[in-house]
Amino acid sequence: MKTSNWSAQALALGLLMGALPAPSALAQQAGAKRIYTCVDNSGRTLTSDRPIASCIDREQRILDGVTGHQQGVLPPSYTEAERREIERQQQARQEEQRRLRDQRQRERVLLMRYPNQQAHDAARTIAKEQVQAVIRGSELRLEQLQEARQKLDAELEFYGNDLAKAPNALKRQFDNNRRDVEEQQRFIEAQRQELARIDALYDAELGALKALWGR
Repeated sequence: MKTSNWSAQALALGLLMGALPAPSALAQQAGAKRIYTCVDNSGRTLTSDRPIASCIDREQRILDGVTGHQQGVLPPSYTEAERREIERQQQARQEEQRRLRDQRQRERVLLMRYPNQQAHDAARTIAKEQVQAVIRGSELRLEQLQEARQKLDAELEFYGNDLAKAPNALKRQFDNNRRDVEEQQRFIEAQRQELARIDALYDAELGALKALWGR
């Protein structure tokens, strides 16, 4: 009878052990658990076994429930309007980065071209002399037109200084002379404005260069 009882107990224990999961299976089940963690607007660190609603607008780290090792990151969840705003901000940052790169490139070129103020002053002088030479040529042409007008005025005296009584050929010469004078005057004025523009350009460059030379 004792042997029979011991056999029955052993059989029951075997059935019980067979029904229990193996230790490795228990570890796998425990390891499958995930922990979500984030820092909210108040600076508090929150943890949960599911995505945290108050951190929906920020990244949430996903940790292994047993080891605590990070398994991944849950990205923020945004509305359509929020996504558009984020894209706009990203584009603005990229444009600003491009602007800064372009500015640094211009500064390098400027320093290579003008290593000191003497080089910059010499370049300004050359640029202005070219325009001044054009102005002198136009002023000479204007003097020639004025001399031609004096000859026309002398010829008009024969008609009592009355252009209405002058022949058509003489009238056309007066008209042509007037138009040429006006054209030269406009051209000279435009070149003087160009001189002012050159000075303004070199003044602005000089201000930037002084800051660069001082670095």
